[in-house]
Amino acid sequence: MSKPKTLSVDKYGIKNANVRYQLSADELHQETLDKKLGVEASSGAIAINTGEFTGRSPKDRFIVKDDITKDRVWWGNINIPFEPEKFDKLYEKVVAYLSSKEIYVHDGYVCADPKYRTNIRTITELPWSNLFAFNMFLRVEDSELASFKEDWLVVNAPGFHADPAVDGTRQHNFAILNFTKKIALIGGTGYTGEIKKGIFSAMNFEMPVFRNTLPMHCSANVGKAGDTAIFFGLSGTGKTTLSADKNRKLIGDDEHGWTSENTVFNFEGGCYAKVIDLSAEKEPEIFGAIKKGAILENVIMDSKGVVDFADTTITQNTRVSYPIYHIKNIQPGSIGHNPKNIFFLTFDAYGVLPAISKLNPNQAAYHFISGYTSKVAGTEVGITEPQKTFSACFGAAFMPLHPAEYAKMLSQKIKDTGVNVWLVNTGFNGQKKRVSLKDTRTLITAAMEGKLDNVPYETSEVFGVQIPTQCEGLSNQDILSPSKSWDSQEEFKKNSLALAQAFAENFKKFEAGADAAVKSGAPKTSL
Repeated sequence: MSKPKTLSVDKYGIKNANVRYQLSADELHQETLDKKLGVEASSGAIAINTGEFTGRSPKDRFIVKDDITKDRVWWGNINIPFEPEKFDKLYEKVVAYLSSKEIYVHDGYVCADPKYRTNIRTITELPWSNLFAFNMFLRVEDSELASFKEDWLVVNAPGFHADPAVDGTRQHNFAILNFTKKIALIGGTGYTGEIKKGIFSAMNFEMPVFRNTLPMHCSANVGKAGDTAIFFGLSGTGKTTLSADKNRKLIGDDEHGWTSENTVFNFEGGCYAKVIDLSAEKEPEIFGAIKKGAILENVIMDSKGVVDFADTTITQNTRVSYPIYHIKNIQPGSIGHNPKNIFFLTFDAYGVLPAISKLNPNQAAYHFISGYTSKVAGTEVGITEPQKTFSACFGAAFMPLHPAEYAKMLSQKIKDTGVNVWLVNTGFNGQKKRVSLKDTRTLITAAMEGKLDNVPYETSEVFGVQIPTQCEGLSNQDILSPSKSWDSQEEFKKNSLALAQAFAENFKKFEAGADAAVKSGAPKTSL
């Protein structure tokens, strides 16, 4: 059965539109060029500029407060409530704006495990936004299209600007989730990350509430022995880079579910990687994925289309999206089994955390709830240099439930499986120099291959974590001990205690829901 040539969008309130339905990646690429909305890089990828917004805008992300969400969502400055009536009126404005226009519709799905498949229909104003949906969501067969029914609808209109005084938004841009109507409504911003993070946030509510599955802001890969490794971390900490390993098969780079059957499946069908300072030498898999079908965002190119990946003129949050099949070494079906290692990736702005350390189950729960890292420049509006922060579950911006609910699920899985949990600092040492990617890869590979199982360990005086004192393959073993990178041991202890105190202050909001075991994983705030 061939795919339908046309699709009516009248039922969504969009009238008299010229619907470009289920265009191929090549067709969307060419549409973007023909409309002069992008240019072709020398690699063959399309390069576009997302306009005013080159990162997410967390203060403009809302969830409709209704019968489904009112008693389950953890409301606050991350999950900001939006009135159902205001949503309905704003939705009507957006679909009226899209009416009589040429629009693009893509049908795909998320959740690679067939038991959890969730169909997504994405309606976009721009062809490159639709190409992003093609890349990032799992792709359906043409034979499925005639009977396709969406579970969630994404409506994306970058050119529509809300009126805050009338529409209830903070400013002209917005990204709103409605769990009753199953709609992600996005307007006023061309940043494509809002599309994927909207659906990720929806899955982060539905998976634990309705499907007994832990949603995770993580990357994952599989070794030759069938062992799965999971990498938690915020944007810029290395999830995509470290999971793209030539010796392991990639499950996915950002969003996964961990089921009660102890499988790990990718939510997505593509990757969305930062390309700041990208090179073929440092990150060959990602570099090689930038070809026709990929979308480069906010990069600077010369007259021949050669990208300068070090140029941050537009933003430090330069990115590329590409379908996962652009990576050669991928896991068939995007599903892994037998999780053996979990890595918490953190960018430590204090420079006191070890390059790698092992956590006991209580420390793992504490650090997961805390989610310490630094916001890396460019990933959010207004972030221009690393800023220390705490993001519960290493992804609080996308987690509608109370962090303790996710932490409880993870803690149980750690206990049930005996998985090893490692804290990895991909940020600064005492000299404010970033831990090299080469050294981080060496340490992570050693952990996954069991080479850190029988080496000597020392206990961190403040954080209580176990630090290996030697690792095969490191050019300098001193990298393992954070204190050795400091000129003054007094300053090292002072900064260690300052970070420990920051942990304690942050954890106060979780104390009521944390038991004594989890609290025992906290660092010392005095010596």
